[in-house]
Amino acid sequence: MNRREFLSTLGKGAGALGAAWLLGGATRLFAQTGPSAGAAVAAGAYPDLVAVKGGGAAARLDAALAASGGIGRFVRKGALVVIKPNIGWDVRPELAANTDPALVRRLVELCLAAGARRVAVFDHTCDVWRSCYANSGIEAAAKAAGAEMAPGHAESYYQTVDAPGARTIGRAKVHELALEADCLINVPVLKSHGGAGMTAAMKNLMGMVWDRGAFHSRGLDACIAEAARLRPPDLNILDAGKVMLSGGPRGNASSRYSEQRLLVLSTDIVALDAAAAKTFGPGPAAFEYIGLAARAGLGREDLENLAIRRIEL
Repeated sequence: MNRREFLSTLGKGAGALGAAWLLGGATRLFAQTGPSAGAAVAAGAYPDLVAVKGGGAAARLDAALAASGGIGRFVRKGALVVIKPNIGWDVRPELAANTDPALVRRLVELCLAAGARRVAVFDHTCDVWRSCYANSGIEAAAKAAGAEMAPGHAESYYQTVDAPGARTIGRAKVHELALEADCLINVPVLKSHGGAGMTAAMKNLMGMVWDRGAFHSRGLDACIAEAARLRPPDLNILDAGKVMLSGGPRGNASSRYSEQRLLVLSTDIVALDAAAAKTFGPGPAAFEYIGLAARAGLGREDLENLAIRRIEL
């Protein structure tokens, strides 16, 4: 199934998609055993990817980080930590168009407990930024945990940087906090997207760029694949607790959902999106940007050869 066929199926709400297929994808991700499940984790090494199913958002995050060496592996004492969730839309948390505020709150708490001197949270929103921050629930959650909410609505917050090796983006204006961060943590929500087919880790990086429209005019897949060159995240955490199957990226009254209660964590942004695509339904081959990024050496899409730790709570 190619992306055009996939999007057509989403729009009709028919075919093998829907809650049953999405749940099946997640089940396969967890149920694999033996050599086909991917490489074993070597003694003293960390898994390439951790997937946690069940429990609440905070519990899933705790389990994933524990299996990855702990938050201290990524956040050093005195660090400036910048968290980039999806806060693009002025909708309530239960509509799952934005990252789960409970996940953001727990992540802030852990970063500060690890000794971060400052934790900032931001997004370049699509709807009015103050409303997005407030109505997503993320502003209240982040501040309650001790973080600051940084604005991203003005061009003055962005600095022009080159994207080494990029053929399509070339250069772009990136939010200054992402460039200054000692640790940049990318925390997307998994959901449908009318243009890209799926929003996950690479697509979420559009929210740290000023000219979002350029991604669409220059070629969306190529730009998504190259976005990580601008400022590669140090850690990617996918919120797939409640997944929007249709009507994304904002959602609407007809949007369909699947309660996955899933979180996936990796330092490899391509591997994370490959796992997201497997969970979402058709797999990585349906999303051109995943293959483009893998062939460019930005990460790996061959999940069968990666060391994956699966945890069920």
